[in-house]
Amino acid sequence: MGSERARSRKKTEKLFREIIKKALSRPEELTVSEWAEKYRILDESSSIPGRWSNDVTPYLVEIMDCFNDPYIHNINFVKPSQVGGTEALINMLGWIVTQNPSPAMMVYPSDDLAKDISNDKLKPAFQKSKDIRDRFYQNSSKELKLKFKGMTLYLRGAASPSKLASKAIRYLFFDEIDKIGGASKKEASPYNLALERTKTFKYTRKIYTCSTPTLKTNYVWSLHEAADEVRHYVMPCPHCGEYIEFKWKQVIFDKDKSLSVLDRAKTAKYFCQECACEIENNQKPAMLRTGKWKTVTKRNIGKPESVSFWINSLYSIFVNWEDAAKEFLESQDDPEKLQNFVNSWLGEPWEDTKLKTSESLVLERQTDHEQYVIPEWTELLTGGVDVQENCLYWTIRAWGKYITSQNIAHGQAFTLNDIETIMNLPFRSRDGTDYIVNLTLLDSGYNSDDIYDFCANNSDWALPCKGTSNPMLSNYKLSNINKATSRAHGMNLVLVDGGKYKDMIASRLLKEKGNGRWLVYKDCDEEYAKQVTSEHKVNEKSGNRTIQIWKKKTSHADNHYLDCEVYAFAAADILGVRTLHLTQEDNNVVANTNQNEQEASSEEKWISENEGWLGGQ
Repeated sequence: MGSERARSRKKTEKLFREIIKKALSRPEELTVSEWAEKYRILDESSSIPGRWSNDVTPYLVEIMDCFNDPYIHNINFVKPSQVGGTEALINMLGWIVTQNPSPAMMVYPSDDLAKDISNDKLKPAFQKSKDIRDRFYQNSSKELKLKFKGMTLYLRGAASPSKLASKAIRYLFFDEIDKIGGASKKEASPYNLALERTKTFKYTRKIYTCSTPTLKTNYVWSLHEAADEVRHYVMPCPHCGEYIEFKWKQVIFDKDKSLSVLDRAKTAKYFCQECACEIENNQKPAMLRTGKWKTVTKRNIGKPESVSFWINSLYSIFVNWEDAAKEFLESQDDPEKLQNFVNSWLGEPWEDTKLKTSESLVLERQTDHEQYVIPEWTELLTGGVDVQENCLYWTIRAWGKYITSQNIAHGQAFTLNDIETIMNLPFRSRDGTDYIVNLTLLDSGYNSDDIYDFCANNSDWALPCKGTSNPMLSNYKLSNINKATSRAHGMNLVLVDGGKYKDMIASRLLKEKGNGRWLVYKDCDEEYAKQVTSEHKVNEKSGNRTIQIWKKKTSHADNHYLDCEVYAFAAADILGVRTLHLTQEDNNVVANTNQNEQEASSEEKWISENEGWLGGQ
């Protein structure tokens, strides 16, 4: 009995000492990358299962360790697919759980994807690491709510605004942020809603965003361009020692199109941009290990609060030059596949190179005519009115031969009486000729009854219109107002295919010289220029096919003047603007010279070749 008591006392004493030692010992002070190398175990789903090694993806070290920089609050990673962005995120989570437990949230495009990530990636990763497993309360956790000692990790789908806005969060993660939606009419964007949850931890919060980019105006590239510092990974060339980035243009392969894609891809080689020496695929790992992040853009003074990192697939040890060349050659003739190559391999945003309208381009199209002054070549004037709840936006445009046009005035009105006054004003050219607006289309999508009545009272110059999403053979179609109680019953209603007119505006805005240009008056304001270029044409899936549609560049962009210009263009179409160059109604018009005939031929050819170049709706 005595010996048993002695053993029990020794056991109790040993346990007590261990508890005291553990309680009084200083906690490990590890960076995220150090923690990952010491504790992270990759499961069999990884291409290299087993203990995490920073040597495999050395470019992730600084990204992870930014999490330990007290000055940096926003970390953005613009990446191609399969370079470890999600694994870096899991390492950050592991560090939080074991080193600094605090409420955290991960946001995914949908709840279903969040559940898949929870079950297939996070839980297995947490079970593999004993350091996390000991702190993981698996039995009391749910798919979208993982509990740990001292903290909870919430997983949320971007389509659930109420869930995004319900918790105070210190650590916020967005994985593949470009795949989440934008703002709706009733809610702010999922990004902004989730961001609001970090206000409580203003000075200690960390926000990690990573994604393969899609469009330049989407989240990850917008964050990239707004970051205090942008960093690129540079490595010493094994031949000249100069630090270089891996760039796609340095991958050279056989241009002989008679060869198969595979044979051409096999000839791919990388040549250093500094010394032109060939860099072999097997030299890449050593280059990566001796590489470093270099700040290529700095937008602040002092230490940054937001940092954005960028690399492409050429940095991956799992991708060789042949792989990249093969992917490009198989994609180059298919816009959808090429977009995937640009996004998922080059880590760059996709831009439709056919369409690059901007407010600066609009301002470049200023003429020497002041506001309200009519150009001498004017044949007719049309107007367009976009009706909003609190005001009416309007525009007046002059039209000439070959659909040459110029905005002569635009603005906001507060009542329909103001619109009536504006559209009946006389406008004068420099030679003293007076003009009035021939036809104005008014948007009847909002407050239809008042617009119908107004057009009935002003039927000599005004028609109601509506945009249509249904495909039409023509750019516009005349219908009838079928409302017996309306004074406009039986009156024409113009159905407008806005997408087709936006195509025409964009193509003519891009035309630099000659007739057929889309112009604005001298000293045109920037707000107008911004609104008429507030949309771009993007690829969108529709069933099994890809279509191009016009969308706002940013969710809250105003596009009222663009709509006005669409209506003004449709009004000009109704009045026969396309055939003005075929008629000679003015006796003062001088007969065409041979030179003008040649110019006419040139303009007609340009119109026929370029009018529909942006593609059908």
